[in-house]
Amino acid sequence: MRTLYYECFAGISGDMNLGAMLDLGVNPQELINELKKLDIGPYEIRIRIEQRKGITGTRVEVLVPEESRTEERRFRDIVSIIEQSSLADKVKDLSLKIFLKLAEAEAKVHGHTVDEVHFHEVGAVDSIVDIAGAAVCLDFLGVENVIASPVQLGGGFAKCRHGLLPVPAPATAEILRGIPVKTGAVPFETTTPTGAAILAATATEFTDRLEFTPEKIGYGVGGRDTDIPNVLRVFLFETAGAAIPDGVEMREALLIECNIDDMVPELYDTVMDELFEKGARDVFLTPIIMKKSRPAVKISIICEDADRQGIEEALWLRTTTFGLRATRISKAMLKRDFTTVKTKYGEVRMKTAWYRGRKIKSKPEYEDCKRLAREKGVSIRDILESLEGDG
Repeated sequence: MRTLYYECFAGISGDMNLGAMLDLGVNPQELINELKKLDIGPYEIRIRIEQRKGITGTRVEVLVPEESRTEERRFRDIVSIIEQSSLADKVKDLSLKIFLKLAEAEAKVHGHTVDEVHFHEVGAVDSIVDIAGAAVCLDFLGVENVIASPVQLGGGFAKCRHGLLPVPAPATAEILRGIPVKTGAVPFETTTPTGAAILAATATEFTDRLEFTPEKIGYGVGGRDTDIPNVLRVFLFETAGAAIPDGVEMREALLIECNIDDMVPELYDTVMDELFEKGARDVFLTPIIMKKSRPAVKISIICEDADRQGIEEALWLRTTTFGLRATRISKAMLKRDFTTVKTKYGEVRMKTAWYRGRKIKSKPEYEDCKRLAREKGVSIRDILESLEGDG
């Protein structure tokens, strides 16, 4: 398994990450060509070799005209820019996953919903380039797994749109919840919200204790010359993939979600029926609390790529939502087989799951039980009890 390890002893930012990726061997012109697929206005990428404390690495700067830097974008604007581009689907998905981390953090900090979030510094052209560029580079390198060290945050105060805020910035702190961090290496910010979001969206493990054989090492150079080397170090290496137990099948899928607070509850039943007709593998509703303590419902759908368009269309047309979010997920499924059991009411299909060569559970198909109960004029419990008696 091709693995990338982020050593964040001096933190991480979007431009440091791009520099490290180029230093690993990503072709600069290919990166630039891919980023041209985004309709985000004028900018220039400057790449050069610099040193920090004797360590040579790659410095990347995204130069944007002043009028473009002040442009504000909502989360849905950024989603539209990425989805309407001709980037590869996996690059789009990862870019949106990283931006969703940012949007959720900003929403939590400022008391908004994700769809209401206005991006300022994060929504600027340079940050879109940093995030989409990260996804392009990981795809170019063929990275299958990402691991990171605990993240150095720095200290002191950082200047932002709202004034001086303590390090880490609130959005950075929110993004890194549940992730090990360190502070105080230098008296200023070393990890930006963009850098934090890249790690939070990609890394599967955070540790500074690893045994591996490095194949390539890259250094992304930061903009300051500090007491510690202001660089992001990355290692690329091969690891043995995690063994999948006999009886377990791994599949990739999509998780599509939206939050709704203004729909008649009785309508959810027909919405769920249509989603299943469109190919959804699972649909579930979760009660949530939105801003101003408004009760709402989160609709979650697990589906395959091929069914995405129909499912999204059903959500647009059959619900009141104005926005959707999609995340690529990995499903672990027990291998199963089907048999037919005869009861006094009729035949019922039984689903049996196997693990490490052993049968571990069985259950009747609910739709068969419901159909028989309706046909025979009995309850579903009667059907289930007849199965127990025959077993």
